[in-house]
Amino acid sequence: MPEERSPRLTPQNVPYRDLPHLVNADGQHLFCRYWKPSGAPRALVFVSHGAGEHCGRYEELAQMLVGLGLLVFAHDHVGHGQSEGERMVVSDFHVFVRDALQHVDAVQKDHPGLPVFLLGHSMGGAICILTAAERPGHFSGMVLISPLVVASPDSATLFKEPPKSLEEVCQLTVRTVVSRMPASLWVFAAKVLNLVLPNMSLGRIDSSVLSRNKTEVDIYNSDPLVCRAGLKVCFGIQLLNAVSRVERALPKLTLPFLLLQGSADRLCDSRGAYLLMESAKSQDKTLKIYEGAYHILHKELPEVTSSVFREINTWVSQRTAVAGAGCPP
Repeated sequence: MPEERSPRLTPQNVPYRDLPHLVNADGQHLFCRYWKPSGAPRALVFVSHGAGEHCGRYEELAQMLVGLGLLVFAHDHVGHGQSEGERMVVSDFHVFVRDALQHVDAVQKDHPGLPVFLLGHSMGGAICILTAAERPGHFSGMVLISPLVVASPDSATLFKEPPKSLEEVCQLTVRTVVSRMPASLWVFAAKVLNLVLPNMSLGRIDSSVLSRNKTEVDIYNSDPLVCRAGLKVCFGIQLLNAVSRVERALPKLTLPFLLLQGSADRLCDSRGAYLLMESAKSQDKTLKIYEGAYHILHKELPEVTSSVFREINTWVSQRTAVAGAGCPP
C-alpha cells in the first residue's frame, strides 16, 4: 500500500486540514478567519493585516462590523501568523495582492451580488490600495488605518535593541548611516544592500512606537503569532517596492474611502495620508487625523480607539446602505 502523505502543518505544527485555509497560486497554505452575522450578510469586508502581525488581531473590529450585518474575512499573509512561508519574507509584494484577490473571489463566489469593502492597516493598507487599483470599480469602499504610502527614513532608527555581537554592531552601523541619508540615497542604499546582504536583519521594531496604550503594547509583545524575528533587508526592499507601486496607483483610485491617521506615527508617516487625499481621484474621500496618536489607532488610548470604531461604524453603515442599492457585479 502507498504510504499515507503527512498532513500539511502550520508553522505552529497544527494540521491545515483542521483549520480554515486557502491554497494560493504558489501552493502555499494560508490560514483564514471568517466572522459571520447571524442572518444573511448585507456586504462583505476583507481585512488586510500589517507587517509582522496576523489577522487574529482584528477580532474587535471584525465583531463590530459583524454587528452591522456584514461578513468579515481575512487571512494571514504569506510568511505571517499561521500561514506558510519563511517569516516576513515574500518573493514579490504583489503576492500579497494576488492572494487578497483570490480570497475575495472565493468568498464572492459563495455570496454573489453582495458589495465588497476593503479594510487595511499599515502594510495591509498598501495591499488594499493596490488591490483596489488592480480592479477599478470592483470594490464599494475602503477603510485605511495608518496605511503605508510613503517611505520614511526615520523608521530606520526605530530598531532599538542594543548590539550583542559583531553582526548586530554591523546592523546598528547600517541603520545609523541609512537614517542620516537623504531619502533618494536611502532607497538606493537599500537596493544595494539587498544585492549583497538580502538576509541581514535590521533588528526588531521598537514596539513602544506602535501605541501609547501600554496594555496593548504588552499584548503585542506577548503574542506568539506576532513575528519578532526582525525585518530582513529583502523584506524591506519589498516594502519599498510597494511604496513605489502605491504612488503610481493613487491616481487610479476612484472608490470611496475613509483614511484614519495618527499625527505622531513614526512608522507610516502622516505625509502619506495627505498625499493619498491629494492624488486619489475618488469623489468620496474622508481623512481624520488623530493628534499625538501613534501607529495602531484601533489599539491606541481608549479615547482614540473609541473614536476610530465610531468613525468606521458610521462610515461603513452609510456606504453599505448606498452600495446595497446598486452594488458592482
